[in-house]
Amino acid sequence: MPVDFTAIDFETANSHPSSACAVGMVRVRDGRVVDRVEWLIRPPEAHAAFLPFNVKIHGITAEMVTAARDWAGQLTELRDFIGDDVAVAHNASFDMGVIRAACAETITPTPRLRYLCSVQVSRKTYEIPSHRLPLAAEAAGFGEFAHHDALADAEACAAIISDAARRHEVGDVSALAKKTGLRIQQLKAIPLKL
Repeated sequence: MPVDFTAIDFETANSHPSSACAVGMVRVRDGRVVDRVEWLIRPPEAHAAFLPFNVKIHGITAEMVTAARDWAGQLTELRDFIGDDVAVAHNASFDMGVIRAACAETITPTPRLRYLCSVQVSRKTYEIPSHRLPLAAEAAGFGEFAHHDALADAEACAAIISDAARRHEVGDVSALAKKTGLRIQQLKAIPLKL
């Protein structure tokens, strides 16, 4: 069944959620990827350290992001690419947490995105031993990919949602959420502490 949405994935420089250093996004129309973008992000100064653990996972170093735009400098393009779509991410609490924390850290407005988690959809769709992205993507028929490459991860996430929509015989992301007993969430800013 055809579905429209945008899948998104972030990589971070360290364990702080505002330390986004890469983003990958794919736009899906009628269940197929029609556009894809990726770029590096320079993390905010307060959280710019690239920890060896993170670098080992995604291969991005501090030197690679020196000329990249900072969070505020790329936020408009990120919002424009998603547009009015529901954003989908594998473990969406992480990716939406990156957006919220990076916006709070840089004092930029948090986009009012609607989102759905493909891990939760996977749990309601596939009987597999783990719902980690590589296994869920394989269950969706996506095959091997460069896990922890932001664009590849976004494409794998998109494959899960498109496949789940077909399996559940629904025509849009809202219907998929309803059919699987989930709900589309709304991204909100981190409350200010007084």
